[in-house]
Amino acid sequence: STPKFVGLQNYIDMAKDPIIWEVTKNTILYTVITVPVGMCISLLLAVMLDQKIAFRRFYRAAFFLPSITSMVVVAIVWQWIYNPDYGLLNYFLSLFGIKGPKWLLDANTSLISLAIVGIWKRAGYDMIIFLSGLQGISNSYYEASMLDGANKWQIFWKITMPYVLFICGPSLIQSIIANINNFNVIYLLTSSNATANMAFANSNAKETDLLITWLFTLTNDNSNYKMASVIGIISFAICALLTLLSYTRMISGDKEEVYQ
Repeated sequence: STPKFVGLQNYIDMAKDPIIWEVTKNTILYTVITVPVGMCISLLLAVMLDQKIAFRRFYRAAFFLPSITSMVVVAIVWQWIYNPDYGLLNYFLSLFGIKGPKWLLDANTSLISLAIVGIWKRAGYDMIIFLSGLQGISNSYYEASMLDGANKWQIFWKITMPYVLFICGPSLIQSIIANINNFNVIYLLTSSNATANMAFANSNAKETDLLITWLFTLTNDNSNYKMASVIGIISFAICALLTLLSYTRMISGDKEEVYQ
């Protein structure tokens, strides 16, 4: 058939679709959970492993390892951990007389369970970025502060933390982009599960669907290419804007200005 120009009609149809709003809510909630918590954990690990402690190279490698591990392997391990019948997590809870939930099958726990996996997988990567930033702080700042009588807590808040906030901007934006597009974690951990969410029972959507996974479903299962294209364009525009902000931040920053 001859293509017909419909203007913004596809975008209007998407705005009227309740499923899109539910999936968008899932995406925002997933990102709000994974990004702040993950960044805080990564910063804590970086500060700890920047100290002169025994086996710190081993710890750095151990914490970084999940970020370079195949997502298929990660999915298999975490499906075993979350298994409601013989999983490691529920077994641990049973030692204290607690009956664990069906983590990936329960609508109340599925999204937070996936967020935990996302945090675990990316924390080591962000840790390396923070660690490289911490090691870039000149020792002269620390030496001057100690000569002025500053204690460790004051040194951290007055010297280390300002520079961490300086490098946090690009890392934060990169983390948001990565989590918005975290297709592998969601798909591999939930595609084989009989999801307990009933809100989308007639639409094939799931409690754990993000925009990126719903795009995949629309394309491959529903053959709804026009709606999938709209989601793809909007997702690309958001990521492009965030990338531009990150690039602008990196080329305009000057770490010497942090302490002025």
